[in-house]
Amino acid sequence: MTQPIEDYALIGDLMTSALVGRDGSIDWLCLPRFDSAACFAKLLGEEDNGHWRIAPLDAADGEPCTRRAYVDGSLILESYWETATGTVKVTDFMPQREVAPDVIRIVEGISGTVRMRSTLRLRFDYGHVVPWVRRSDGDRVAVAGPDSAWFRSEPPVRTWGEANSTCSQFPVTAGRRVAFVLTWHPSHRPRPEPCDPFEALDQSRADWREWTSQCRYEGPYQEAVTRSLITLKALTYAPTGGIAAAATTSLPEELGGVRNWDYRYCWLRDSTLTLGSLLSTGFLDEARAWREWLLRAVAGDPADLQIMYGIGGERRIPESELPWLRGYASSAPVRVGNAAVDQLQLDVYGEVIDSLYLARSAGLPSERHAWRIQLALLDFLERNWHRPDEGLWEVRGPRRHFVHSKVMAWVAADRAVRTLESDPSLDGDVERWRAMRDEVHHDVCAKGYDPERGTFTQYYGSAELDAATLLIPRVGFLPPDDPRVVGTVDAVRAELGSSGLVRRYSTAGSTVDGLPGDEGAFLACSFWLTDALHMTGRREEARALFERLLSVRNDVGLLAEEYDPLAGRQLGNFPQAFSHVGLVNTALTLAGRA
Repeated sequence: MTQPIEDYALIGDLMTSALVGRDGSIDWLCLPRFDSAACFAKLLGEEDNGHWRIAPLDAADGEPCTRRAYVDGSLILESYWETATGTVKVTDFMPQREVAPDVIRIVEGISGTVRMRSTLRLRFDYGHVVPWVRRSDGDRVAVAGPDSAWFRSEPPVRTWGEANSTCSQFPVTAGRRVAFVLTWHPSHRPRPEPCDPFEALDQSRADWREWTSQCRYEGPYQEAVTRSLITLKALTYAPTGGIAAAATTSLPEELGGVRNWDYRYCWLRDSTLTLGSLLSTGFLDEARAWREWLLRAVAGDPADLQIMYGIGGERRIPESELPWLRGYASSAPVRVGNAAVDQLQLDVYGEVIDSLYLARSAGLPSERHAWRIQLALLDFLERNWHRPDEGLWEVRGPRRHFVHSKVMAWVAADRAVRTLESDPSLDGDVERWRAMRDEVHHDVCAKGYDPERGTFTQYYGSAELDAATLLIPRVGFLPPDDPRVVGTVDAVRAELGSSGLVRRYSTAGSTVDGLPGDEGAFLACSFWLTDALHMTGRREEARALFERLLSVRNDVGLLAEEYDPLAGRQLGNFPQAFSHVGLVNTALTLAGRA
């Protein structure tokens, strides 16, 4: 049975993460990194592709828990089951690791007696490889090629040869706690020292409490902002500071469709908005780590700048398909890697330079080599901004002169001018960048604006619209009260609107992205519309739309990439960093703190 995307909650250890369903099943887990092969891949396939369910013995397959919530200010998930014989709580978390990744599940009796069942099916290589399971010192160890996992269980377990599962049944009475620990490590290395699950729980609470205490945001919607910041932290790869766009691959933008992509990497397009949300809410260490990841990733020949990198800064992210997985809700193909890595997206030059300008303006200690990198990027962009590209949305159709790409070229030149004006000691020809800024601005206004309809279009000569043009006032290309901005906001809302939310662009009869099918409302763009409404003076409308967006979150405050307003379901990879960045930044805008 396929659970709705919004039925999942996230746990993680700042190097990888897992999705836990309302039915008590962990259906997605990549080890040891976000972008590693999954050992639980039921999310994209069948039960036999790997999962781990703990639930009352009498609970039918897919039957949800009664209620669940995160422990305040943490990524520790508590799920409650109320049965005819009693109430039980299952606590799921992954402690921040010192050596090996652990998934810990603690079952605790609240009242009465409840008979429980644990069913563990490990399948390495995205559900493709069944490991060999044996006993060792009272535990189970599963091995297949480079992977091994140790499973410690307080209740006795038995391995079912026919289903290749490790199972146990046990009663839980009020006050009793039963722990399970799954630990991954390379199969050629000695077993890591086992952790104490109850000490790990206490330490995890303390770690998250210490982290959230740094938050400087105090204002409306504080709970939603805090949960989004925790989600961004959970998607951060601690060793490098890179932030994965999402925890998953191939969750579809249309149920049964082919728009299924791998988002377990770091996109440069997210850099400015992510950095702004971290700086504005007090998380300076995370902002500094993200900037440093950015500088390492983009170092080199500016002509080789990519739109995305691996969480460690890797450049090679080859795309392939996994035919043994049927896809979420039969949405095939399932893809790993992302071929968009080789696209030309000129907007990323502006986003990188804007990020470094923002970091300098916010007082992060600057480094001279960072400015030299920006000059190299600007030099390349000055020679190439006239070219068509694939644009912000990674279209797989022909290259176009996308308006947003040109606007971000203007941003690059504008931030260079501002930097040199604020610090004349830096090398650089300010008049050169002023001239480029003026040329780009004139080009966009002359070729990217439709005066008859009163709106900026998706690309030069197009009648199509693009929600990315909502960012024009935010980046300072035109002031919010400019009639061209107001007209664009109204046109995007009218033509791309869907039950109050907005799509990125129209897919009906359009050849711009080179793909069949449709997609849902894009949540980040809907937050941009909220910002634009607020900036153009329609503050009550902005607040109403923001609260509509908050209602789209699932029961534990998480957002996917998209939303289907007609079906009332989340779509796309989950949880999506871009959506949560949008939530934080819009809350800051509404509070007057952007």
